[in-house]
Amino acid sequence: MTQTYSKSRQQAEIAFGNAQSQYTARIHAVVEHDSALQDRDAKTLRLRVAREAKELQDRLAAAAALLAKRGRII
Repeated sequence: MTQTYSKSRQQAEIAFGNAQSQYTARIHAVVEHDSALQDRDAKTLRLRVAREAKELQDRLAAAAALLAKRGRII
């Protein structure tokens, strides 16, 4: 059951559809951008935690080596 609309109504429907398409595309782009930012932030945090753990491990190893060296000298 198709209805026929006036020319101005058809133009308005087309214009509205185009506006909705642009809005949807814009929202989709924002969601993708936010997702990329969240992924980057998560990776940065993961790498920071790994780096800090390695630095701590290196400091503890250096301290243990120093204590062992001092123990041998005494």
